[in-house]
This record gives sequence, C-alpha cells and structure tokens, in this order.
Amino acid sequence: MFYHIFCRLNSIFTPFNVFQYITFRASGAILTSLLICFLVGPCIIKKLTSFKIKQIVRSNGPSKHLEKNNTPTMGGVLIILSVIVSTLLWAKLNNRFIICLLVGVVWFGFLGFCDDYLKLKKKNSKGISIKGKIFVQTVFSAGIAIYLKFYPSNQNFVTLVNIPFLKVFFLDFSFLYIIFVIVIIVGSSNAVNLTDGLDGLAIGNVSVVAFALALFAYFAGDFQIANYLKVVYVFGAAEISVFLFSVVGACLGFLWYNAHPAEIFMGDTGSLFLGGVLGMVSVFIKQELILAILGGVFVVEAASVLIQVYCYKMTKKRIFKMAPLHHHFEILGLSETKVTIRFWIISIILVILSFTSLKLR
Repeated sequence: MFYHIFCRLNSIFTPFNVFQYITFRASGAILTSLLICFLVGPCIIKKLTSFKIKQIVRSNGPSKHLEKNNTPTMGGVLIILSVIVSTLLWAKLNNRFIICLLVGVVWFGFLGFCDDYLKLKKKNSKGISIKGKIFVQTVFSAGIAIYLKFYPSNQNFVTLVNIPFLKVFFLDFSFLYIIFVIVIIVGSSNAVNLTDGLDGLAIGNVSVVAFALALFAYFAGDFQIANYLKVVYVFGAAEISVFLFSVVGACLGFLWYNAHPAEIFMGDTGSLFLGGVLGMVSVFIKQELILAILGGVFVVEAASVLIQVYCYKMTKKRIFKMAPLHHHFEILGLSETKVTIRFWIISIILVILSFTSLKLR
C-alpha cells in the first residue's frame, strides 16, 4: 500500500523515492510485524485465556508436557494478523507472488484454525483427520502447481529443478512436476506442524529459514545478481522478500511470548500456514530442493515420524524413544530448552551451508 501511495507522490516530495527500494520496504515490513506482535500479543493472550482456548496436550507424549495443558493456544492468529497487515502495508499488492502467498496464508491458516477448534471442541489432541488435512492442503497446492505450469516463474525452466551445489545440472520432472510441487508444499506444511512440539522450537527455526529464503528470493529477482550467482532469474521474485521479512518479524515477535516457559502456543493455526508458505516460496523462486537443506530440521523431524510409524507397523519395534525426534532427545534426558536451542543452531549451520552452494556453482 505504501509503495502505491508514496511512489505517486515522489514528484512532490523526492524522499518518497525510498519506497521504491525493496530493501527499505523489507526493513519496514519486519519492524511493522514485530511491533504488531508486541502491541497486540498481550491482548490476544488475555482473550484466549478468558475464552479458555487452552492447549490439549496428547496423553501419550512426555509426562512433563502435561503441565502445558493450561497454556493458551491458537496463537497463530497473532502471526497471521502481523504477516497480513505488514505485507499489505509494505509490499507491491499487484505482484502475483504476493497475491498467491496472501491467499496461501488464509487457506492454510483457516485449515489450522478449524483443526485447533475441533481439538478444543472434542477436548482431545485429535482434530481434523490426517487424510482430511492432506486433502485440503493438496487441493490448494495443486492449484498453485497448475498455475505455475501455465504461468511459470521462468519460461525456460518450467519443469526443470536445479540440484544445489551444481551450476548447470537440472532434473526435468516433465508431467510429474505438478505432483512434485504438491509434495513440496504439503510436505513443508506438515513438517513444520510436526516440529511444533517444544517451546520456541518451530517458530525459531521458521524465522531462520524464512530469513534465508528472503535472501534467495531477492537474489532470484535481480537479473544481475541471479546471473552472477548462477541461479534461475524470476521476474518479480524480489518482492517476495518483503513478505518473508514480514514473516520473520512476526516469528520473532511471537517467539517473545513462546520462549520457554511459553505464554502461548501457535497451534496448527500458525504451523500449517508457516510451513505452507515456505514451500510455496521455494517453488516460486525455483529453489525447490534448497528448501530441503535450509529446512533440514523440519525434514528430519518429519522423517522420524514416518520411520517410526513404518518400523512399528512392520516389526512392532520403535526406532526412537518417541517421535517426532525432539521428544526422543527429551526422553534421553536433555532439557526442553537445550533441545530447542541446539535445533536452532543446526538450522543456522544449514543456512550457511545453503549459501555456500551459491559460490560453489
């Protein structure tokens, strides 16, 4: 909104030209979403507490987590509010990627809201069925995949996927690319959801990954930088960084209240949409596989659940003490805070590794 208003007034007041720069608007976006969290957060926590919207901890989880039953949940509404308002204020609203991402926030956010609502209504940790959630996620992801098929990010790389660390090596998924996009978005959404099990764990890792993806988006959207770094150029992709900086600000603002001991949980309302938009961004900027490195923590968390379920069905034995993986380390004796911070450190290391791939190309 600011871009559309002030860029028309730059002939009257030259300093308004600053709104043309993505770096300035991205900085404004992160500060705005952070400020919204600080101002609105206490009010939302109070309202959720008064409405008795409290966390339903799964009965088969670590016993010490039972004390979290009285913590307000559905705090994802605070993140959604911060991201949407900040993006509407600072981003170019006629950018197709911004429009898609905002729709994605609403779609996945509403799905998570319904899931959290059913959990509260049933008074247990089971909301919408797994098949139901995946179906709704798949419908939206298929829409994005089909859209990219007919209106690709780059006409020369419609179904091609770059292999990280390799300069000119691409895999052609051909007609399977639509399925590939669905797997990326749905997988990312659920991976973040599975990671959301300790105070500050998921939100801290999302903020790190979102920040890194914002830089990748900026590089992809600048023709000279993209050409120098040998990444796929995507017209308009740099604007995505404004959206992602809104996400980073909202994550940091929410972490203020979600740090151990958490005053509020984001619930599926927050985790499903955060994972979903990370997956969407990766396909928009043609960095589909780099997300697997950046979000390595999410990948491992999701894989631990799949491995645990598969092995138990086949052998009636468990590989981990408990899945997802963060609970395994808890049961081994590590404190919740130590597990969380170590996973953050791993995410930062993976981000550094991902950026080294740019120079190795």
